[in-house]
Amino acid sequence: MKKIILKGRKVCGGCVEAEALVTKETISGWGGIDPKTGVIIDLRHELAGECFAGKVLVYQGAKGSSGWSGQFHEARLNGVAPAAMVFNETTTKIALGAVVTRVPAVTDLDQDPTAVIETGDIVKVDGDNGIVEIIKKNK
Repeated sequence: MKKIILKGRKVCGGCVEAEALVTKETISGWGGIDPKTGVIIDLRHELAGECFAGKVLVYQGAKGSSGWSGQFHEARLNGVAPAAMVFNETTTKIALGAVVTRVPAVTDLDQDPTAVIETGDIVKVDGDNGIVEIIKKNK
């Protein structure tokens, strides 16, 4: 097993380890996810039909309206939120989404997480210290 460490900036504190779900595309909250199931429902998205519940969601950033954060907040209330968030593009929309989801979140990493992390990798997100540790099981 290969271990990779990325260093970034804290958005939300906490520490969690879970399987990664990765996309190089932005995610639309309003109309792009089902906050009752945690499934990406945007049929044009590369992860259409995939569930982010309990996974480390690694993505480019948010797109769409300010309702984005509300959809992820509702997913948290329904128990289907991601376990943690790791993203490239920081906007007020995505920062608020991470805060209301109440999961560890890290951004501004020293490497592009969507290029380093693959779906299925085990990822430890240490939001308190801005560290993302990736365990590559198949490499």
